[in-house]
Amino acid sequence: MKNVPIERYIVLYLPWLFATIFKPDPELSYFIAWLGSFLIFYLTLSGWVKPLPDDRSVAEQLMRPLFLVQIIFAGYTCCTSVFYFFSVLGYQDFHKMSAYYLIDYDLLDRTAQCQRYYCLGHAAFVTGILICMKYPVERKFYVEREKIANLLFAAAVITLPVSELFLRVPGLSQFSNQFSSLSFIAGTLALAFAIPLHKVWNTLICVILYFFNFYQAMISGYKEPIITSILVLGIFLYPTYKKTVLTIFVPALVIIFMFLPTYNRAFRQSAWSEELSADEARDAAIDAALNKNTDFEQDDSDWGFLTLRLSEIEMFTNFVKSTPDKVDFYGLQLLRQSAIAIVPRIFWPSKPITEDLVMERVYNAGVVNRGSNVSAKPAFIVDAYLSAGGIGVFLALFIYGAVAQLISQHAEKLFGGYILGTALIFSGLFQIMWRGLSFEFLINTVFWSYVSMLIIHKIFVATRILKEI
Repeated sequence: MKNVPIERYIVLYLPWLFATIFKPDPELSYFIAWLGSFLIFYLTLSGWVKPLPDDRSVAEQLMRPLFLVQIIFAGYTCCTSVFYFFSVLGYQDFHKMSAYYLIDYDLLDRTAQCQRYYCLGHAAFVTGILICMKYPVERKFYVEREKIANLLFAAAVITLPVSELFLRVPGLSQFSNQFSSLSFIAGTLALAFAIPLHKVWNTLICVILYFFNFYQAMISGYKEPIITSILVLGIFLYPTYKKTVLTIFVPALVIIFMFLPTYNRAFRQSAWSEELSADEARDAAIDAALNKNTDFEQDDSDWGFLTLRLSEIEMFTNFVKSTPDKVDFYGLQLLRQSAIAIVPRIFWPSKPITEDLVMERVYNAGVVNRGSNVSAKPAFIVDAYLSAGGIGVFLALFIYGAVAQLISQHAEKLFGGYILGTALIFSGLFQIMWRGLSFEFLINTVFWSYVSMLIIHKIFVATRILKEI
């Protein structure tokens, strides 16, 4: 992993630079920035900017930040906005609604501006990853290879009740999400290990755990857990069953994207509005998805899902409209609020509610009205912009990428390599970094996930699961 000439990093920022030069033409500027993210994917994932780690094959390191975190985080943030952009131009289902459609040019300019920030943030994000990426990691501990499969199985079984225990302890519920995600990752990874080893009982129990987690995802009312459940299993099985994964899981993800908008919409309506039980709402949602029930408003159609829910750029344009013209940049205020959020409520019962702190800037920007029963938390890149504009986007996303990479490497150092370090611990405890949330939620979760990682490491060392090299 030799030093990379700085010119190669500079190339990552050329799409943003050219998009900025052509900003008087918002359509051209948008597409330069949008296509720029695909160029960044190519330059980084091909190893052109910096050679890919050669300690493992590409298929065996997909959970590292350069691959999975970048693909999910940057892919969701930077690439899904194209449907909204077409809607701004007057398209619906990629058909021009009318030859006389009046384009809102102010909104068009702001949409292109937001896409330029996305492109800048993507470049800064991968720069942080690549600068900190140093493999192979010098390991201090090791786990006997023949024990890894059973260890993953035990981790999946133990962490599930631990997550339920934290859920019932006032003030510690945030740890429940950590261990729930860890249980899911451990169970899925254990399943991927058990199948080729022909461990019948391990496979059976892991299949039960997997479908339990998939069921929980289906009744969560959110689309991300459903997609993640399929994606992660496919990634873990890919090194061993490449053709099978490509044959089954890729079409499965396509089918999920086709039916998920209707399912998710119908489930929320049934479970949250009509107050049906989770099972009844699930059955009704499956029926609606299979029969393509279109008895919804336009913003609830599949096109509405693609334009308004798959991407968060509409919300970003509203923040750009108000900041800094009507609401000044927040500076370090959001970081101070993040420090408050870190303190567990069990030690500070009167601590301000994090959701209220986040929603205050949403109300100030006029994104939603006060008193409305809507949660509209800004994405990480939006908070970066609200803090200091374009400079804030660059600095925050650079730090985001660097922190993700450093934590992943430290996990591999502490847990004896990629399988337990990145695939299990990093992917299980730090799953929030796949998508990114508001500063307060993300910083709080990453901080306490890091603490949890150190505690788990101490337990593994004390029980001789991990042995010093």
